Amino acid sequence: MDILAERRILSVSQFTMLVRGLLEENFAHVWVSGEVSNLATPSSGHLYFTLKDAGAQLRCVMFRASARASRFRLQDGMGLLVRGRVSIYDQRGEYQLIVEYLEPQGIGALQMAFIQLKERLAKEGLFDEARKRSLPPFPRRVGVVTSATGAALHDILTVLRRRSAGVEVLVCPVKVQGEGAAAEIAAAIADLNRYGQIDVMIVGRGGGSMEDLWAFNEEVVARAIHGSKIPVISAVGHEVDFTIADFVADLRAATPSAAAELVAKSTLEMGMALSALVHRLQISIRQRLERSRSDLRGLSLALKDPLLLVGHMAQRVDDLTGRLERTVQTGMARRAERLESARNRLRILNPLLTVEREREKLAALLSRAELLLHRSLVAGREAAALQSGKLHALSPLATLARGYAVVTIVPDGRAVRDGGTLRPGDRLDIRFSRGRAVARVESADGGGNS
Repeated sequence: MDILAERRILSVSQFTMLVRGLLEENFAHVWVSGEVSNLATPSSGHLYFTLKDAGAQLRCVMFRASARASRFRLQDGMGLLVRGRVSIYDQRGEYQLIVEYLEPQGIGALQMAFIQLKERLAKEGLFDEARKRSLPPFPRRVGVVTSATGAALHDILTVLRRRSAGVEVLVCPVKVQGEGAAAEIAAAIADLNRYGQIDVMIVGRGGGSMEDLWAFNEEVVARAIHGSKIPVISAVGHEVDFTIADFVADLRAATPSAAAELVAKSTLEMGMALSALVHRLQISIRQRLERSRSDLRGLSLALKDPLLLVGHMAQRVDDLTGRLERTVQTGMARRAERLESARNRLRILNPLLTVEREREKLAALLSRAELLLHRSLVAGREAAALQSGKLHALSPLATLARGYAVVTIVPDGRAVRDGGTLRPGDRLDIRFSRGRAVARVESADGGGNS
C-alpha cells in the first residue's frame, strides 16, 4: 500500500480555515468568566484584552459596534462575565474569543456604569456644594422638563395650582426613557436657558426601574444641568431612587410633587410668614418709640435756661478776649526787643567796615611779599655766582686753556690715559682749547718718553 498516495497535504492557511470552521461551528455562543488584563484601546474603537484565571488565559477582542453598546468602561483587574463566539486570528494562528456582550461579575453593567460616571464627575467638581445655588423665594415662572403624558407633569401642575395659582409654568415635553431620551432632556435644558425668562427649573419623571431612569444617569444630562444658568431641581423617581442628575442639580426633590412644593409657597405659608413679619415689625416700632421717648426725657432734663447759657458764653468770650489782647501785647513787645537787638548787631557787623579792614591787611601782606621776593632774588644771584666760579674752576675747558689737550682713539672715542695702550697706526683725535686735530701713531710705549 502506497502511503504517499493516501496523504492529503494541506497548506497552513487551509489547515487554519478547517480548524476555525470547527471552532466556530461548535462554539457559536459561549459564556466565559475571568479577570481582565493587558487591556488595549486603540483609536479604532475596538477593545483588545486577555481573560485569565489561575490556570489559563484567553485572548479576546470586542469590535467597535459591540463596545459602543457597553455602558461601562473596562479596566485591568476587573472581573467579567462575557458572551461571544470562538474563532481564529489567521495571521498569528491564535484562537480568540470575539466578545459580543460583557458585564461585571458580582455587579450589574448599569450599576457599574453609574459608579464609574459618578466617580469621574465628582473628581471634575460637578457635585461640589459650593457651586450650588439657592432657589428664588417667590418665583414667577417655572420651567418643567419631563414627559408630556407622564404622571410627573400632572402631579407638578396640581401642586402648583393648589399652592400658588399665580405661578406661570412653561413645559418642555421630552422623552424620559429609551433611545435618545438623554439628548432630548439635555436639549430642553439648553432651550430654557436660551429663553432666559425662567426663575427655576424642574427636571424629572416618575418612578421606575434603573433601566427606566437611566436617561438621567447619562453624562450629557449631567453636563447640561451643570452648565445651566437657571437653578435646577432634580425630581427623578421615588424617594429611594438616586441618579447622577440628583447629585449635579442645585437641589434634589424626592418626587416631582415634592419639587413643586419646594418651588411654590402655599397661600397659608405666605400668610403665616407675613403675619410673623408684621408682628416683628410692630415689636421693632414699639421698641424704637420707647427708646426715642427715653432719649427725649434725658434731653429735656439736660436742657437749661438759654439766657443763662448765653450769659455764660458771653462771659467766656470776654475772658478769652482779654487773654488774647494780653498775649498779643506781650508778643509785640518781645518782637520789638528782638528787632532792636538785631539792629545793634548789624551796626557792629557793618560789611563796609569789614571790607576796609581786610583791604588794609591785604596791602600789608603785599608789601611783605615784595620785600621777601627782593631778598630771595638777591640771595639767588649771589649763590649762582658762587656756584658758577666753582664750576669754571672744575671745568675741563679751563684745563685745556692752560695748554693741555684731550686725546681719544678714533673711532670708538676712548680717552688715552696710558701710551702703552696705543699701537702704531692708531688714529687719534686731539682736542685743544681751541680746535682739534687728527694724528697717526708712529710709535708708543708706556714710559715717560713720547
